[in-house]
Amino acid sequence: MPTLPASLVDLDATALAQAIRERSASCAEVMEAYLGQIDRYNPAVNAIVALEPRERLMAEARRADADLAAGRVRGPLHGLPWAVKDLAHTRGIRTTYGSPLFKDFVPEEDGVAVSRLRAAGAIFIGKTNVPEFGLGSQTYNPVYGTTGNAHDPGKTSGGSSGGAAVALALRMLPAADGSDMMGSLRNPAAFNNVLGFRPSFGRVPFGPSEDVFFAQLAYEGPMGRSVRDVALLLSVQAGYDSRSPLSLREDPADFARPAPRDVKGTRIGWLGDFGGYLAMEPGVLDVCQASLRAFESLGCTVEAVDIRYPLEKVWDAWVKLRHTWVGGRKLAAYRDPAQHAQMKPELIWEIEGALGLSALDIYQASVARSSWYAHLSTLFARYDVLLAPTVQVFPFDKEVHWPATVGGRTMDTYHRWMESTSIWSITGLPAMAIPSGFGSHGLPTGVQIIGPNHADLTVLQLAAAYEAAMPLVAQARPPMLGAQRVTP
Repeated sequence: MPTLPASLVDLDATALAQAIRERSASCAEVMEAYLGQIDRYNPAVNAIVALEPRERLMAEARRADADLAAGRVRGPLHGLPWAVKDLAHTRGIRTTYGSPLFKDFVPEEDGVAVSRLRAAGAIFIGKTNVPEFGLGSQTYNPVYGTTGNAHDPGKTSGGSSGGAAVALALRMLPAADGSDMMGSLRNPAAFNNVLGFRPSFGRVPFGPSEDVFFAQLAYEGPMGRSVRDVALLLSVQAGYDSRSPLSLREDPADFARPAPRDVKGTRIGWLGDFGGYLAMEPGVLDVCQASLRAFESLGCTVEAVDIRYPLEKVWDAWVKLRHTWVGGRKLAAYRDPAQHAQMKPELIWEIEGALGLSALDIYQASVARSSWYAHLSTLFARYDVLLAPTVQVFPFDKEVHWPATVGGRTMDTYHRWMESTSIWSITGLPAMAIPSGFGSHGLPTGVQIIGPNHADLTVLQLAAAYEAAMPLVAQARPPMLGAQRVTP
């Protein structure tokens, strides 16, 4: 039985779910504790939106308690308060995508991954805030406004799972779902000192979507404050679904409690800034490199890697494929003058980029993507996993939409400063953002563990070993919760 802390919100999701099942904590008590935490901290950061009425939520929590009393366990998330990312269809709760075009949209059905959360027993309390249509790693939109960072509300939360990451860090949620196209699970995790896992392509079915075969760039995944919470949530989200024909058939139960593994001898390739290719804010690499000592203390071998690859071709392919995916989904709205007038400039840029592409351009981008994947396959013949910085900057002022310069270099697009994650997104490989420490200003950053195709369990196991070796970083709490910051 887990030892209950002074506040239930200090339990991680796995321990909280166990306490509920063993009835050492009631669903009503848990709901009351989390709603109190939201009342206390959400006004400062604006992470949770579309919050449902307290009376309805408390009644739902009491029904969950009644089910337990009758011997009915809904699932592994029974009674856990949950706010779904506002890009995912959530039946009966307003789902806006952060866009005025959908400010009153209430879905009649859940998305695929959302339906699994509901079936696992989660109680939906509202949504977590996102950038408009999820574009850009800065969570602001004209429907709900801007989300501040958990460690400094004046800084950006990242995105697009920015609200989810902040709500996690401030103990307003026990765990969180997110989605990731360019880095939307990983960037906000690094900015808020939590964990975000973009699993292998097909691991978590994506939908609803009208382009189930082309939707290979963005999909959903778990976020948590501990590796075991990320693993638990992945076991709920993962698994084949006929509506997502490229989804994997492996048993998701394998992720529920990944067996501890001795990682001694694990061969790790450290990519750093790719030999100076990535623009980096001073201090970010220093914190990341300091965290490498934790892997070495576990008996891993860490070796700097000269990537020897024309990464500009990877970026060019990424931009074209992203143009195509975003532009195809929003073209009809773009051609409607009334809707066009309500679109953010970055969305218009993506759509107009798509309009300038030929079928041959898209094919060549796919070839470049395949070539990069093949090159990485040769690296995985020498290394078990790769490590790279998650972000290129520390959290910046939340009033700035995106950094115009990084490390003295001009950013030529609104998302070039996210290249550190898009490099991996285009491959479909599993990539997990883990905390690496704090800069001299007290703001967090992180590193990514990237595994071979379908090696999600390997990534989780190494992350768990690292977490145990870095408790002061992994358990560091935001200052507004009374935590001490950790410096490298």
